[in-house]
Amino acid sequence: MKDFLLSVFLLLSLAASAQWTKLTSYDKYDEMAQEYMDRDDGYTYVINYWATWCGPCVKELPYFEQLLKDYSHDKTKVILVSLDFPKKVDSKLLPFLNKHNIQSEVVILDDPKSNIWIDKVDLSWEGAIPVTIIYRGEKRVFWDGEFDTYEDLDKLFLSIHN
Repeated sequence: MKDFLLSVFLLLSLAASAQWTKLTSYDKYDEMAQEYMDRDDGYTYVINYWATWCGPCVKELPYFEQLLKDYSHDKTKVILVSLDFPKKVDSKLLPFLNKHNIQSEVVILDDPKSNIWIDKVDLSWEGAIPVTIIYRGEKRVFWDGEFDTYEDLDKLFLSIHN
């Protein structure tokens, strides 16, 4: 029994400090949207567009990690859509994710036709990051800009989640 508990502890420790080595990359927004933006499966989706070179994006990342921690048991998915430059994934993005122990799902969007796909995300979006979409089924909210506090994100999340 002692060996079993030790094994479980070691597995959980490894999972908690998982190292990012590879990310899913989408070169077309529509492919990424099909996977994450149009779900009606009972989950609340929190989709944040960000990049490591964006100061406000980096500042609010802990809020998304806290949201994931607080609601992961409650049909919630947090997806961080990185807009980092593809040639910087290995040198900047992966080390950043590992250093900050990011647990949210991270995908890369590398669709150069941003003038087309930005309007598909939300017609009011002018292209600056960070932005966040929170949706559950038909309920949806678009947040343009950074969250000042975790409480701001949580309040917006709960307006859709409940």
